[in-house]
Amino acid sequence: MAFTDLLDRLGGVGRFQLVYTGLLLLPCSLLACHNFLQNFTAAVPRHHCQGPANHTAAATNDSGAWLRAVVPLDRLGDPEPCRRFKEPQWALLSPNTSVRGAATEGCRDGWVYDRSVFPSTIVMEWDLVCEARPLRDLAQSIYMAGVLVGAIVFGGLADRLGRKGPLVWAYLQLAVSGAATAYFGSFGAYCVFRFLMGMTFSGIILNSLSLVVEWMPTRGRTVAGVLLGYSFTLGQLILAGVAYVIRPWRWLQFAVSVPFLIFFLYSWWLPESSRWLLLRGKSQLAVENLRKVAVMNGRMEEGERLTKEVVSSYIQSEIASVCPSNSVLDLFRTPAIRKITCCLMVVWFSNSLAYYGLAIDLQKFGLSVYLVQVLFGVIDIPAMLVATTTMIYVGRRATVASFLLLAGLMVIANMFVPEDMQALRVAQAALGKGCLASSFICVYLFTGELYPTEIRQMGMGFASVSARFGGLTAPLVTTLGEFSTSLPPLGFGATSILAGLAVCFLAETRNAPLVETIEAMERRVRQGLRKEDAEEKTEEISLRQLGASPLKETI
Repeated sequence: MAFTDLLDRLGGVGRFQLVYTGLLLLPCSLLACHNFLQNFTAAVPRHHCQGPANHTAAATNDSGAWLRAVVPLDRLGDPEPCRRFKEPQWALLSPNTSVRGAATEGCRDGWVYDRSVFPSTIVMEWDLVCEARPLRDLAQSIYMAGVLVGAIVFGGLADRLGRKGPLVWAYLQLAVSGAATAYFGSFGAYCVFRFLMGMTFSGIILNSLSLVVEWMPTRGRTVAGVLLGYSFTLGQLILAGVAYVIRPWRWLQFAVSVPFLIFFLYSWWLPESSRWLLLRGKSQLAVENLRKVAVMNGRMEEGERLTKEVVSSYIQSEIASVCPSNSVLDLFRTPAIRKITCCLMVVWFSNSLAYYGLAIDLQKFGLSVYLVQVLFGVIDIPAMLVATTTMIYVGRRATVASFLLLAGLMVIANMFVPEDMQALRVAQAALGKGCLASSFICVYLFTGELYPTEIRQMGMGFASVSARFGGLTAPLVTTLGEFSTSLPPLGFGATSILAGLAVCFLAETRNAPLVETIEAMERRVRQGLRKEDAEEKTEEISLRQLGASPLKETI
């Protein structure tokens, strides 16, 4: 008997599973706001140098004319953002007049920013432009570094302390650090608190998915995993709306952080995973949680009949072989787990690299950043609908591989679209991003089903570490565009195709019960290999018999 059979006895996908999943997925939707928040809080408005301090605009009543005399024009005829004339060139106020060889200098007196779209951003507040522009990308890299560290820390803690404790702490940490980011007034403090916020991303997403998967019967796991993807899509749309209404960056930061205090308060009601409790020998707590589930699902009589012995019998063989402690080496110690880990490292790294390479800097598309954010969010809805259908009726492996291969081909094909066809380029990039987002969500579910319960959180945390390395690498790949514009899309597309090929080496998990221990996983693989060998031998014997029949007839 499997643990999922016990969940089916207690109501299957009942009221408890629906409420529990909803309460866990709601915070995940707002995580998307923090992931893409710098598209708005760190937006770079149009800017140019402040005029020299020893001159004033009193020489002319035309501010545009004053600007022409102070700031040179770039190749497109716009004011140069990082240079100014050492002395105002009044001759430029006369029509059809040009000045050559005029001495220029950097913006020694600061910058003037266009505040028509963004009244304040961190770029305006700390002048993160021109020579300081890399600091803006550094802030995003520090956030992604926090996500990386969080995957390591929370992934290990969840297997030792349970899923609920680290999740509750992550809610509180995000609420406090998010509010502190909006409160403190230095760039250094901003980076520190963004790092702490990034850590919570891994803690929330990984523990939420594990709790949903471990409390959900087999037939409901696919839909629950895809709902996680839709919640992330909803968060992107929420971000576009909230950012459009709340333009000052500090208030926007505060608005998307405070709700996590509410999530922290109600998360104390969420029960711990009974699978984890049983594997850790805490049978009484597991029984109490299962009885609560039975009551909410209308199966009170079934719940009352539960005892520690009855509940433990559903995973008795797995409990007997559970190791008292696990390390990251367990992800490579046995052949089956080692194969899963190596393939997933490639898949998560490549998927994350291509995804964040497309989705982080929306200003590069030249359209309204709010419109592009909505477009990039809306495109996920049909893509995930297709992913849901294929995961249910075709399987996880084929779905993930197909989306990754399609995304890679689409990104590479975008290289051949002329730059003046900007709308087509944006639409094609959005379709590629939709495929990558769908494969990302499918990979979360796929990974949770591939690893046994004994090391599921550690495995997902380790795979997530690979993804965070991909997120950190994405800006580096983007900078290759300074040497050749074709290098970034070629890099993103090629890695996506590589990930699609790596998925083909993983086992299918559709409609398969979750494996509880490493030993059970190895047994399943060995049985599968013996079955394949038996089928091959049977086929070989049949072929020999067919080949021998004509000879017998001749004799």
